[in-house]
Amino acid sequence: MRRSAEHGFTLVELMIVMAIIGLLTGAVVLAMPDPRGDLRSDAERFAARAHAAQDKAVIEARAIALLVTSDGYGFERRERGAWTLLGEKPFEQRRWAKGATALVGDVGQARALFDPTGIVEPLDVTLVRDATRMTVHIAADGSVRVDG
Repeated sequence: MRRSAEHGFTLVELMIVMAIIGLLTGAVVLAMPDPRGDLRSDAERFAARAHAAQDKAVIEARAIALLVTSDGYGFERRERGAWTLLGEKPFEQRRWAKGATALVGDVGQARALFDPTGIVEPLDVTLVRDATRMTVHIAADGSVRVDG
């Protein structure tokens, strides 16, 4: 009885398959988005909320304050002689995304007051994560710009 040819794969064929799998795995890992989110997205959300606060101040004819710290930000409105935090969306308190921090003021916090005419004291907030920086500029006329 004749022995048939051996069945199976050679070592070279197995190594080629392993190399292809390794390359595909590397491509998938590099293509995956950062689970913390994009720093530009955080800056743009912050800028949009700041602009909405300006609109709210004008529409309601009441001053709105934007409080920014290294950990997050929130909005306040003057009621019965005291500043109270706003809790309604989109003005509830927010924390910066994981790993992000803000560089503001000399003491790590800043306040911008949108008056009923839409005027605000200029404010620059720089968001930092790893080596990435994004700056949100709030101009005196209330316009908001994101640079990075």
